[in-house]
Amino acid sequence: MHTQPTFILVHGAFANSFSFAPLQAELALLGHRSVAVDLPGHGFEATSPASYQAPQDLDALATEPGGIKGVTLADNAARVIDVLERAKRNGPTVLVAHSRGGITTTAVANARPDLIDRIVYVSAWCPVELEVGGYYAQPEMADVDAGALTGALVGNPAELGLLRFNFRTADPTALTLLKQAFAADLTDDEFRTFLSTFQCDENLDAGTAADRVQATTWGRIPRTYVRLAADASVPPAVQDRMIREADALTPDNPFDVRTLAGSHLRWLVHPKPAAELLAGLAAL
Repeated sequence: MHTQPTFILVHGAFANSFSFAPLQAELALLGHRSVAVDLPGHGFEATSPASYQAPQDLDALATEPGGIKGVTLADNAARVIDVLERAKRNGPTVLVAHSRGGITTTAVANARPDLIDRIVYVSAWCPVELEVGGYYAQPEMADVDAGALTGALVGNPAELGLLRFNFRTADPTALTLLKQAFAADLTDDEFRTFLSTFQCDENLDAGTAADRVQATTWGRIPRTYVRLAADASVPPAVQDRMIREADALTPDNPFDVRTLAGSHLRWLVHPKPAAELLAGLAAL
């Protein structure tokens, strides 16, 4: 009798487990269990300053300490490994990463491939030949608007020891740039509702060359890459580049490549196609 896997869901930057709720509902209705992880300093562990509330005090927000300061990629990986160890007692595990969550997922797979039966990257960072920052200097990222987030930046990351963004801004230019980058195909209401689930702080540690995929560990895990065809923040060109690089590294274990329509966030707001895709992978 086939044992159903547990899907372990790893969020991206400034996000948390809350954004996976619609997807988890669809998975449950298809008969699948899932766990959405809050990385350290995320979800109810997040710092939510009073200055971030309305009316906002941006001067105070620019200097107020945040609990995510000092959180490392190793801390993120340890959190996911703990969840995987517990889930593995119930059968197979499928580790699903979105966006920046791919960095953590890669680190976990490098360290503990024994805990993972399949990795699924959904337009997620899978650094192979370069560190994540290095990909931003490549032609595949040339059309990405580097200023999409800067209009919402608050404070000095070097002084705060973290990244802080004001996702509650009412600035029309900042909101337009954010929507174009992450959710151009959502309604304004859907976009603003999703934005309200973001937290203002994110950690600075995106890994080093040592955290790129390793053929002897990560490379032996069955893997799927779900391309998001209209993603303007992690464009299909860079998604495809990471797939090619990974396949060249471990040609005997290439990516199973799938594609979903939509922007970086659409699959989370309208999750039925993604849930059906993941449910199909459960039988592999």
